Amino acid sequence: MISDLTGRRTLITGAAAGIGTACAELFAKQGAKVLVTDVDTAGAERLAAELGEGHGSATLDVTQADQWQTAVAAAEEQLGGLDVLVNNAGIEIGAPLTETEEADFDRLMRINVTGTFLGIKASVPLLAASGSGSIVNMSSVAGLGGAPLLGAYCASKGAVVRLSEVAAIELRAANIRVNAVCPAFIDTAMVDRLVSPFEAAVGMPFGEVLKLKQGRIGEVSEVAEMVAFLASEDSSFTTGSHYVLDGGLEASLL
Repeated sequence: MISDLTGRRTLITGAAAGIGTACAELFAKQGAKVLVTDVDTAGAERLAAELGEGHGSATLDVTQADQWQTAVAAAEEQLGGLDVLVNNAGIEIGAPLTETEEADFDRLMRINVTGTFLGIKASVPLLAASGSGSIVNMSSVAGLGGAPLLGAYCASKGAVVRLSEVAAIELRAANIRVNAVCPAFIDTAMVDRLVSPFEAAVGMPFGEVLKLKQGRIGEVSEVAEMVAFLASEDSSFTTGSHYVLDGGLEASLL
């Protein structure tokens, strides 16, 4: 089923690449008005121009509360309000916990967790005003269990799931739904960066790991389709949930 997003005013973080770009392109195709945000100002502007009239862009470092306020104000100015927030921005660390530097751990948590928290806080007034707000937070199957080399990432994405659940409860009275999406390995630059460390850790080609655990690499378009569903009124009775996109990875014991 193709979700109808006609007129849904949407702010997407980390939208200049990967899953964020796929979400922006699909949302625009399905009738949404998209504010493309990213720390990569030129990339955000370029994508917004490609999406065409009715869309906009803004620079956003999700770790900075003042930039969130500016981005939300840009959504009000450029889109006329806000119906959907997609907290997609995130980074990874592919290293054993004992080899992870404290500064790197702190930076990852600031982007993946604090960025999500700040986005929820900043967007609530406009989402509540819309009368049918939706927040979609990008978590991961790594947030549902442990994985070698991904200790910091697992911790951050587990926190995103819990934040989503609490926000769903607290914001229900404001008619704001909050859900999380939990992809496995998706064909992105982030996963490309993990190939060599994973092959060294498990002693087998990454492609064989994928085939064994999830059948194949996931596509950004498949994640975008789930995000679109959760942003649309097709999921009007769905809140506080997390949706796993992993080809059976989490379900497998071997």
